[in-house]
Amino acid sequence: MRQSGHGSSIATEEKNEVMRALPAVVDRGEFDALVIRTDHHDDRAWQNVVAALTEPRGDEGYDAHIHVVDDPAWAEATVDEVLAAVRTDEDLSVVFLADRTTTRAGNHALLAVTTLTREDCADDEDYGRLTEFGREFRTVPAGVHEVQANLSIGNLGFEEYAAAAHDDPEGIYRSL
Repeated sequence: MRQSGHGSSIATEEKNEVMRALPAVVDRGEFDALVIRTDHHDDRAWQNVVAALTEPRGDEGYDAHIHVVDDPAWAEATVDEVLAAVRTDEDLSVVFLADRTTTRAGNHALLAVTTLTREDCADDEDYGRLTEFGREFRTVPAGVHEVQANLSIGNLGFEEYAAAAHDDPEGIYRSL
């Protein structure tokens, strides 16, 4: 449960039960990583996150392909609210959130969240296997591109990245 620091935890639970409608994400390229800013408290930290995300990748200096949503309407959005808002994007298998933890941490690890639902799976066993390490994990900005690229072409599954993050002493995906 996320607490805002205002009121009791019961009030926070009641507040979180009502999901707000968020703006549609438009014009995302099929292979672009979707990064949504949900923490709007530190613009300098956010600029550092964006700089890390847009650095050219690999020995060849490949351009970063990201679609950034930087809209205050998404401030403090929960994982469930974000997933509800992006549900119609059939090409999206993971969304990356730049939340309070992202902007406060020196490594700016983003929250990677699978869009997989139980309905997408053959049965409970299949869903359990694919979400064995949860439906989210943290990744450094450089990992965003690797995760997005491999998931979009079906080379690796979300569960493999979640397992790698699970095995990291800090719980962060860095690289396979």
